[in-house]
Amino acid sequence: MEESNKKYQIDTEENRKFLEEIREGLLSFGHKFPSPGGSSYYLGDDGTPWTDRNRETWITSRMVHVYSLGCFLGHPGSEALADAGLKGLKGELHDEKNGGWYAGLTSDGEILPNKQCYAHAFVILAASSAVLAGRPGAQELLEDALKLYDLRFWNEEEGLSCDTWNTEFTVLDDYRGLNANMHTVEAFLAASDVTGDEKYRVRAGRIIDHVVGWASRNEWRIPEHFTKEWVADLECNKEKPDDQFKPYGATPGHGIEWARLIAQWALSTYPEEKEAASKYIEVSENLFRRAVSDAWNADGAPGIVYTTDWSGKPVVHDRMHWTLAEAINTSAVLYHVTGKQEYADDYAQFMKYLDEKVLDHVNGSWFHQLDRNNQLIGTVWPGKSDIYHALQATLIPCYDAGLSIAPAVKGGKKLS
Repeated sequence: MEESNKKYQIDTEENRKFLEEIREGLLSFGHKFPSPGGSSYYLGDDGTPWTDRNRETWITSRMVHVYSLGCFLGHPGSEALADAGLKGLKGELHDEKNGGWYAGLTSDGEILPNKQCYAHAFVILAASSAVLAGRPGAQELLEDALKLYDLRFWNEEEGLSCDTWNTEFTVLDDYRGLNANMHTVEAFLAASDVTGDEKYRVRAGRIIDHVVGWASRNEWRIPEHFTKEWVADLECNKEKPDDQFKPYGATPGHGIEWARLIAQWALSTYPEEKEAASKYIEVSENLFRRAVSDAWNADGAPGIVYTTDWSGKPVVHDRMHWTLAEAINTSAVLYHVTGKQEYADDYAQFMKYLDEKVLDHVNGSWFHQLDRNNQLIGTVWPGKSDIYHALQATLIPCYDAGLSIAPAVKGGKKLS
């Protein structure tokens, strides 16, 4: 095998070295994220903060998470950077009057309206990772975040989370969505791994069972948008198909991401019950294969298209960096769990595409959005908002698939 190809092959020394180089580059790229108050600036193409943009809670939380990982990895400056983001989450982004976290702040420090389930899930993830990293105030933040989430977003009767409240928590929006629930699964698994409270793993499983039902009845394409009665709205945003958070149709990247989270949940829930776990691993395989079949190389050029219609035909052909990151993660997880060569082959294709098209070898980090010809554009994701998806894609392929990434890295649960 040629040396250049070996760096794309899963579990080779060359691939691990390649991932490590990317990882260090990403962690160095993100150093300028903190504003004076701690909330995260949106990073531009070369890592320079775009100070005229909003500073959002979900991005700040992601940066706390990644620099908590940086603490375990020995990346210089990670402790101070994690602490800076925590200052923002405990300070200017927190609503002292109504509880919870603002969606964010404008460049002038004005409050962005509404309280988002999506953002609150990331606060839980950030706090969980920061607790493991021993950061001051992280334990209190995690307790507050879980308590608030339990009160405002989790619906015990439905086994799902709602999406958006007004700022005062007096009016609940009728929209229900799976993106926030997906990141809730991620956050709940992390919280359970860190606190030992299995209630959150059980809740993650309840969400997953709903998703499995919806996807299995829809040829493994996951409905994204729902009414308040949890009836799928398959035509949502048909007139604005590339919406940043609520795109029309199926989002193959989410099918891929769900596949990984479902595998993680199954492996952690049924560590000794292979038959029970295998049913969910099969689901993960179905979701991954459907998404890759629909979206990878779907239009004559490499890359994973952003969205498809309900027959699998591409709608928005742009390639988003986070989708590739999740494809790298999930192909690695499924290979390690099943031993099937097809997933190793997929992983190698994705790594080669990353190197040739998505890695910014000049300015660092990953290009966040490319068009159907793999040319840089910024209509949905200008600049490089954060490093969360990309950094995790340099770690998840190397660690125990049944653990959340922060406890896996801290505990040294590396695959041999």
